[in-house]
Amino acid sequence: MKKFLSMLLVLMLTLSLVACGGSGDKTVPSGVEDGVLTVAMECAYKPYNWVQNDDSNGAVPIVNVPGSYANGYDVTIAKKIAEANGWELEIYQSDWDSLVPGVQTGKFDAVIAGQSMTAERAEQVDFAGPYFYATIVCLTKADSKFANATSIADLAGGSCTAQLATIWYDQCLPQIEGAVIKEAAETAPAMLMALETGMVDFVCTDMPTAQGAVAAYPDMKILDFSGTDGDFQFSEQVRAENVNIGVSLMKGNTVLKEAIDKVLSTMTVDDFNALMAEAISIQPLDD
Repeated sequence: MKKFLSMLLVLMLTLSLVACGGSGDKTVPSGVEDGVLTVAMECAYKPYNWVQNDDSNGAVPIVNVPGSYANGYDVTIAKKIAEANGWELEIYQSDWDSLVPGVQTGKFDAVIAGQSMTAERAEQVDFAGPYFYATIVCLTKADSKFANATSIADLAGGSCTAQLATIWYDQCLPQIEGAVIKEAAETAPAMLMALETGMVDFVCTDMPTAQGAVAAYPDMKILDFSGTDGDFQFSEQVRAENVNIGVSLMKGNTVLKEAIDKVLSTMTVDDFNALMAEAISIQPLDD
């Protein structure tokens, strides 16, 4: 009986150690073991990303939309990451709300889609980067009564919108006293169309989106209050979260994060800005 109890004790201890060791040794697949980096984006968020019908200007085929090609700042960054690591690049088009779930479930290795590195998103995914620093601005028509606004206070009483599920809509517009906040736009193009067609007096977005919009719609004007007392007010942490644009990865995917960060760390703010300016210069002017 003593021998049996001793053997049972050893067996239980062994199983306990195996269980503990198994949980500690669990690793998250990098997703690039096959030499292919799969990246998701909306392909509808100029100048970060867009869809076109040929491979001009270095566009990449969209795997799940045969005959279509993705291009833009995000594509350029994805290509640099893939080339530096010797990976083949595959681009997938995905709705904005499906991007984070897609990387969480391993459907995509990474999301490179102009996403801000917010604390809320960081609870769901890990971030590599930043790969861009974007200022928050407003856009209005050049002939609007708000065209000469020098602070958000000057926008009082105007009708406005921004893209759904963004800091622009959830936290910026409510800071404008007396603003008539319309329903959020599903996409950035829909937001810009609301302004272009006169449905709203102004919209809130980030600087690259605004610069791309002005290139497509010369009758629009950027209102940049950054660095003034009339700017949107946030804590330094919240502001940093929403101007830093990062690459979303599955939680715990340290291998891919380190590989991407190694590439991005060789690039400067000037490098990022130059690549963004190039993307704006080649973006399609039609929607």
